Amino acid sequence: MAEPLPFKHSRAFRIRRFWNWFPMGLSYAFLYMGRYNLTVSKVALGDLMSKEAFGIIFAAGTITYALSFLINGPLTDRIGGKRGMLIGVTGAAFANLLLGILTFGFRSKGWQFNLVLVFSILYSLNMYFQSYGAVSIVKVNSSWFHVRERGIFGGIFGILISLGIYFAFDWGERIVEATKVHIEAGYRVNWIQGILRNITGAANSNVDATWWVFIIPAIILIVMAVIEIFLLRDKPSQAGFKDFDTADASSGEADEPFRLSEILKRILTNKIILTIAFIEFCTGVLRNGVMHWYPIFASEALHLPAEHFLREDWGLLLMLAGIFGGLIAGFLSDKVFGSRRGPVAGLFYAGLFASTVLMNFFLFSNNPYTLGMIVIFMSLCVIGTHGMLSGTSTMDFGGRRAAATAVGLIDGFVYLGTGFQSLMLGFLTTANWKYWPIFLVPFTIIGFILTLTIWKAFPKRKKAVN
Repeated sequence: MAEPLPFKHSRAFRIRRFWNWFPMGLSYAFLYMGRYNLTVSKVALGDLMSKEAFGIIFAAGTITYALSFLINGPLTDRIGGKRGMLIGVTGAAFANLLLGILTFGFRSKGWQFNLVLVFSILYSLNMYFQSYGAVSIVKVNSSWFHVRERGIFGGIFGILISLGIYFAFDWGERIVEATKVHIEAGYRVNWIQGILRNITGAANSNVDATWWVFIIPAIILIVMAVIEIFLLRDKPSQAGFKDFDTADASSGEADEPFRLSEILKRILTNKIILTIAFIEFCTGVLRNGVMHWYPIFASEALHLPAEHFLREDWGLLLMLAGIFGGLIAGFLSDKVFGSRRGPVAGLFYAGLFASTVLMNFFLFSNNPYTLGMIVIFMSLCVIGTHGMLSGTSTMDFGGRRAAATAVGLIDGFVYLGTGFQSLMLGFLTTANWKYWPIFLVPFTIIGFILTLTIWKAFPKRKKAVN
């Protein structure tokens, strides 16, 4: 069972910590909106962006995202999480604005260019800046949360991811529907969509204004960057509170200078961190192998209309699954398993294995809700796992000094897995959708076996603190 905190935070500290991580968490969620809007645009563009084209573009971005951590992780450890977050948010806003302009020219003005090549370059630019988000949020919070509190933070991290997915899929889908020339019969336009429809002049246009699915996230990200300038602080001492020992792998090293070679050696020789990285490679395959391909499958293979619950509210369903997954994971980690993360990941991976096996039997079921329930449960498991490992274990085993580098390595593997599945499933689903769940099964088995090897892992202090 969990041990109590060795001290109690003041109410003023907890309030200030909330105003530190909450706006930063919203910024991170809106980064997701500006990341996964590509999937929404693919559904909206239809045959103008084939599944193979989508797979190549998304893979280019995710591989760029993964490799960017080699630079951005250590850089954020050096410059601090606040600067890293501001770079990421403003850069992603700029890249989304360019994607919007190109989509506008492609659809409305008849600009002729290689869609796959140009979108791959711009989406890769977007994903380079996106990669600052995870390393920055973990870097900042590694100084604000004690190791015994981080299971709960891991749950919060999963919730933030879920909120971002909701923004991306549900808000993105509503933006696309509101900016169509002709609204599908039976689709309900809410008052916000009505305002957007009037502002964009969609009803009087001769082409669907799909580009707004990129431009609106860009505007929101700029607003969040301005808020972060005034609210975000890297450490409690920068907000008028005393820094404290967080009891992680950097305990007792707060005053030591940053040495990149030492940080890299610590990360790359840590068997636990490397094992987590390979687990998270599998997580990347599974998370995006469901989250991105189900809406395409629902539209193309099941022929579900846009107003169908499983399409219209896909982002909301993912958000709810992620919230429950994050809360369950955080509770189990801190309250049941003594702030260990491996057992939680192991339980969730067992659920993922059972779910992918069931997918094979219900893929083309006459009742689409059965498959929908399966993939929603998979999202609960995979987001809960990701929050525990990428959002929490990175702080534990990397420590405050190496938190960004650790999450960079681990999140890099997540997106290597994402890029791998994007390339593979782009071609496999074009051949036959039945290969979709078959492709996912081995990664649930590998991930589960690896979680068993870190079942008892817990961070050790390098030095005793006087």
